[in-house]
Amino acid sequence: MCRRGTTRTSAEAYYQNKLKLALIGQSLFGQEVYTNLRKQGHKVVGVFTVPDKDGKADPLAVVAEKEGTPVFKFPRWRVKGKPIPEVVEAYKAVGAELNVMPFCSQFIPMNVIDFPKHGSIIYHPSVLPRHRGASAINWTLIEGDKKAGFSIFWADDGLDTGPILLQKECPVEPNDTVDTLYNRFLFPEGIKAMVEAVQLIADGKAPKIPQSEEGASYEGIQKKANAKVNMAQPAEVIHNWIRGHDKVPGAWVVIDGKPVTLYSSSMLSGSVPAGQPIEVEGASHPGLIAKSGLILFGSDGKALQVKNLQFEDRKMIPASKYFSSDEAASLDLTDDEKKMAEEIRAIWKGILSNVPVIDDTTDFFKSGAASMDVVRLVEEVKQKCRGVQLQNEDVYMATTFQSFIQMFVRRLRGEDQEEELVIDYVTKDVNNMTVKMPYQCFINGNFEDAEDGKAYSTVNPTDGSVICKVSYASVADVDRAVSAAKEAFDNGPWGKMNPRDRGRLLYRLADLMEEHQEELATIETIDSGAVYTLALKTHVGMSIQTFRYFAGWCDKIQGSTIPINQARPNRNLTFTKKEPLGVCAIVIPWNYPLMMLAWKSAACLAAGNTLVLKPAQVTPLTALKFAELTVKAGIPKGVINIVPGSGGLVGQRMSDHPDIRKLGFTGSTPIGKQIMKSCAVSNLKKVSLELGGKSPLIIFSDCDMDKAVRMGMSSVYFNKGENCIAAGRLFVEESIHDEYIRRVVEEIKKMKIGDPLDRSTDHGPQNHKAHLDKLVEYCELGVKEGATLVYGGRQVDRQGFFMEPTVFTGVEDHMFIAKEESFGPVMVVSKFKDGDVDGVLSRANNTEFGLASGVFTRDINKAMYVSERLEAGTVFVNTYNKTDVAAPFGGFKQSGFGKDLGEEALHEYLRTKAVTVEY
Repeated sequence: MCRRGTTRTSAEAYYQNKLKLALIGQSLFGQEVYTNLRKQGHKVVGVFTVPDKDGKADPLAVVAEKEGTPVFKFPRWRVKGKPIPEVVEAYKAVGAELNVMPFCSQFIPMNVIDFPKHGSIIYHPSVLPRHRGASAINWTLIEGDKKAGFSIFWADDGLDTGPILLQKECPVEPNDTVDTLYNRFLFPEGIKAMVEAVQLIADGKAPKIPQSEEGASYEGIQKKANAKVNMAQPAEVIHNWIRGHDKVPGAWVVIDGKPVTLYSSSMLSGSVPAGQPIEVEGASHPGLIAKSGLILFGSDGKALQVKNLQFEDRKMIPASKYFSSDEAASLDLTDDEKKMAEEIRAIWKGILSNVPVIDDTTDFFKSGAASMDVVRLVEEVKQKCRGVQLQNEDVYMATTFQSFIQMFVRRLRGEDQEEELVIDYVTKDVNNMTVKMPYQCFINGNFEDAEDGKAYSTVNPTDGSVICKVSYASVADVDRAVSAAKEAFDNGPWGKMNPRDRGRLLYRLADLMEEHQEELATIETIDSGAVYTLALKTHVGMSIQTFRYFAGWCDKIQGSTIPINQARPNRNLTFTKKEPLGVCAIVIPWNYPLMMLAWKSAACLAAGNTLVLKPAQVTPLTALKFAELTVKAGIPKGVINIVPGSGGLVGQRMSDHPDIRKLGFTGSTPIGKQIMKSCAVSNLKKVSLELGGKSPLIIFSDCDMDKAVRMGMSSVYFNKGENCIAAGRLFVEESIHDEYIRRVVEEIKKMKIGDPLDRSTDHGPQNHKAHLDKLVEYCELGVKEGATLVYGGRQVDRQGFFMEPTVFTGVEDHMFIAKEESFGPVMVVSKFKDGDVDGVLSRANNTEFGLASGVFTRDINKAMYVSERLEAGTVFVNTYNKTDVAAPFGGFKQSGFGKDLGEEALHEYLRTKAVTVEY
């Protein structure tokens, strides 16, 4: 019953304060205003629009006629300045209470403007009184305005001078065009505002604010003849002139003695790319034809970039193709392609109904086509020929029927796509599949050998065999990778991409990782020694989850508004923006090669940065396979670069490089300190460090013994002990100590040590030979210092780098194994007296590390007391190793600073800008 009552009330409100409207205007904008006003319950009693052109009705007329609204298509309302009586009478007969003029190109007599009860309102695409006249959007850009907007005003007998009803503003982005401003703000928000304005009038709440003449300006419609670019101006002024004339009438310059129209201008913020010089009339410096387009220089020495050029015959080409713009030889079409060409000819004929015959020379635009016809052509061709990707820009690039068919067929054949990525794989038949592994540096979207040709062997720890040779990157390779990343950030599509589109690419990348998860897990196993089932679930599985998690963050990175003291009598608005840093370097360890890559790079990319990543020298293969998947996902060139090699060479150059703005590192504390020092000395780059640990796990006598044994073993032996947060020291309450050790040893004896690809294996090989040797030395030192070796302590007598799961008891606080981490399968156990909670806390915190910690007890008060006092970035209570992509991860003290995972990880790759506006 309540629900019915709500519906009835809403219906009553819907029909209250509604008006009878006459819509006078045209275009898709007018159509949308018409549709939305009707949705709000207003009655449109008549639509007055322009006559059909070449047999095609205006979009406003199309929808109004379809819905049965009276439509009038008067060629004009006045003759020699006087109203046409029969036209005015036809208008008055509809009985409108308000004239709504969303976009009107005709002169409407004042006896029509003033006739309705409420008069007339008009939409104008500028913040009046600035930019009165018909080219307001163009002049907003030409004048370099920092804000744009629109006004809805009451019509009077002046030119855009009537009282203001409402206005709305938006910032002008540095590379906005008429199209982007219109599509982003003026069109969608203008429609909403027109509806809002009508309702304000209906409710009797509409203001009439007289326009001030202060700051008023009027600019006429620009003509092609006076749209020539004055090159003797600063680059930004030239850029504003070009974008203000894009697409109509088109700013132009003289190149090689011929007028050339310029489209799609943007300021060049990075270094000037290499290119072929070209003389531009009136310019103090020759232009350059580069891969990215035409580079022009202003009088201030700064540069801008133009993407497209159009010649006098209206043919448009990418500016980068200026020196190779001759038409390629005509394609020989197959019978099927000829059939498709005729179907497309029929589409052209349907649009260009005024053209008797569509032949090869028919020009789409010279035949009268407009921008809406471009959209229709593209959509009809895509509907007819599914799978072919076309964009509006393609029509402007191929304006004649013949050139359009040539472009279409090449697109159909895939001939005009970017050159396919060439990968020289190493292949291996393993784990019941053939794995294909890239082995070269990945720089600027290509796999290539190191510049000096050096390579090194990566080894399978299961048997010590060489998997393959991998490129050994040099300092020059790092510099090339950083240059590619900087260009991608400054000038590539990544830096200009909408956050939601960036997220879509990261989602696609996660999907591809999932499609290849078995192959990735197999490569991870043979390269790092991880047990395959763990590699599949954790190494790869959590990597996929990480990319999906951060993909979802791309369009949710926000600043905030901040109330500050006003500078009276003015007012202030202060807000913050979160911005990407630029080029970031990432250096990852060998224990979780793919997962550590994901933990850092997913947040880095979601924030909008580009990156150069160095995988661990001993485990480079999943990172390089990941690089291949980024290309398939559509990540633009230069955004991700992978340079395998040594830390002393590659890692050091990353720390020193002046163009890198952030370095994220996971590894040992001594190396972390060296990186931090180098980053400070070079350019004070931002740093986040996840370093060594000696994580304490406290097990009280009131624990769930079964769970404490199972989780305690996992805390030490998970991933063969090669685990950043492994419990480096267990403190077991005295009364349960002996039973706990006995049960742990019983469980160890059940563990299967062997081939990590065997699904029943519990414990695989250590990552590499040098690490195995250090573990053996670590155990020998423990015995030498007097600790009791209960189990293990030796290399397994078999091929490969296998270490026995080890248990030490009787470990005293001064011993080496009590203070230093093994980073291997070594359980280090100490007793503590029954009930001595503060004493064991003091011992647990008596370390320079603070990455993780844990406590097992059934007493929630004790658990909370201990967790509050443990000095570690993560505390596990009655569990261990439970990390999640949404939970921040990072250490205290000499375990480093900064966070991976969770929202906090994003802030490691963002900077905060505060903006204060006075108004």
